[in-house]
Amino acid sequence: MPVGAMYPGTFDPITNGHHELVRRAARIFDEVVVAVAASPHKAPMFALEERMQLARDALADLDNVRVDGYTGLTVGYAKAHGLQVVIRGLRAVSDFEYEFQLASMNRHLETGVETIFMTPAEQYTFVSSTLVREVAALGGDVTALVHPKVAQALGRRFSKR
Repeated sequence: MPVGAMYPGTFDPITNGHHELVRRAARIFDEVVVAVAASPHKAPMFALEERMQLARDALADLDNVRVDGYTGLTVGYAKAHGLQVVIRGLRAVSDFEYEFQLASMNRHLETGVETIFMTPAEQYTFVSSTLVREVAALGGDVTALVHPKVAQALGRRFSKR
């Protein structure tokens, strides 16, 4: 039976750390859905459609990966789309407590969906979307941290200021 997984997140924007984790997950699972959360409460810098397109651009090299947007509960999306696994990334020990709580709540809400934790390669442990946005906003070079199309989108966004 094919096993599908989802990697949910705001991806505002998607980084090379996300890409590396998705690439590794794509070797494990038959299908990986990068599920871009609308997350209006976070007031994302990029609109949902922009974040989805940037993710599609960044992940175009992975055949068994698709990008979709969603609202509502992550486990609700997983169940509705027949996905058995939710992938969560842990960059540091400080991420664990929140992610553990989230995984426990998800298991409470939907027992048929498992959460697995993956850690990034060492060169990406410090990379977050928040830091990438901050560096780009201050005129720093983010080209080693994001896909070229993401770097271009950030450049356009911050050149308007």
